[in-house]
Amino acid sequence: MSFNIGLSGLYAANKQLDVTGNNIANVATTGFKSSRAEFADIYAASKLGTGQNSIGNGVNLAAVSQQFTQGDVNGSGGILDMAIQGGGFFVQKGSDGSLEYTRSGAFRADKDGYITNNTGTSRLQGYAADADGKIIKGGLTDLQLNLSNLPPKASTKVDSTSNLNSSEPVIDQVAKPFNPNDTSTFTTQYSTTLYDSQGNAHPMVQYLVKTDGNKWNAYTLIDGRNPNGSAPTGTPSTPPVPSTLTFDGAGKLTSVVTGGVSDKTLTISGWVPGTVTNGVWKANGADANPAGIAVNMANITQYNSATYRNPPVTDGYATGQITGLKIDGSGVLFATFSNQQSKAIGQISLASFNNEQGLQPAGSTTWKETFASGQPGYDTPQAGTLGSIVANSLENSNVNLTNELVDLIKAQSNYQANAKTISTQSTIMQTIIQMT
Repeated sequence: MSFNIGLSGLYAANKQLDVTGNNIANVATTGFKSSRAEFADIYAASKLGTGQNSIGNGVNLAAVSQQFTQGDVNGSGGILDMAIQGGGFFVQKGSDGSLEYTRSGAFRADKDGYITNNTGTSRLQGYAADADGKIIKGGLTDLQLNLSNLPPKASTKVDSTSNLNSSEPVIDQVAKPFNPNDTSTFTTQYSTTLYDSQGNAHPMVQYLVKTDGNKWNAYTLIDGRNPNGSAPTGTPSTPPVPSTLTFDGAGKLTSVVTGGVSDKTLTISGWVPGTVTNGVWKANGADANPAGIAVNMANITQYNSATYRNPPVTDGYATGQITGLKIDGSGVLFATFSNQQSKAIGQISLASFNNEQGLQPAGSTTWKETFASGQPGYDTPQAGTLGSIVANSLENSNVNLTNELVDLIKAQSNYQANAKTISTQSTIMQTIIQMT
């Protein structure tokens, strides 16, 4: 028996203890992947190879392989906490410009809004979004939370569904000409908020007057004025131009005529945004959509039921401050704003490797590419074999503590047994020495 065999066993048992101890130490480390010590026996060989009766020369550490099995995903509540459910790695750029790969999704924003790891030393990589919120799948870039205000957008269209009660009495407009200040001169009214180029809100009110059994007149005022800013009543005044709505016997809209033009979409052109202070109107210097505001009137009916209007849908909005962040399963980051708008500000990229075992551990729960791992492939979550993103959650370590404690006992027993072989070899050597 050779002392070297026992020494190699002690070395192997010691390495097994190191690997097991490292697993146990990281049982609570987010995104940690357990390792396994793999051993191979040693045979002495000559030029003619090993014979049938050859005795091994011990054991050596063949590899320390990492187990990239899925860890449990638990909710954490962190706004930028993310977990990967499935395959793939988050991509980070270190302070030296090199790329790192991790399963730890404990991210946060730094003072400049960049999304970094929990130590603030590496930035999360992904795809940028343009000003309209469209994801640009070009090269990887540092993901950044744009904390600036969302610029306002001038209204260009209004769309809604409504019904006018066919049982309403007819109003004689000769005897009672339309007056927005006299409720007896109109049947009902609808209000919609419009926005100019500076994000100022302007109430647009449509007054509807039943003039015949199947006919209604609609008068459209903005800020209580005609769209061009002139007063609809008083002196001087410009009477508003009505839109005549005609329905068939079944209560369905057949035509909308405005100024001699028949179109179910009323285009409000020439609007001059302004403000009214103490009854005095003045232009506020903002612009309106030069093509006009298209008010869809095609979804109006006249049934014998209560007059109603569903909430209008408009595309304009005021200036918005960021109020929250949402991340969907495909890794798209949506910013929500105080003006009820939301916009994509970027998308996370995940990396995959042909040989994950070839990755080199780089500390801080990260790995780096090696020749053995192959080059990484980048794509969005849920693409191909890549997993999905679970927001406000973290992936726990995949260490099974019960198995590790059992392996700890085995390694200790292996160490004691190999120490015993050395002790036995020493006893034999002493016997031989005494015989001489």
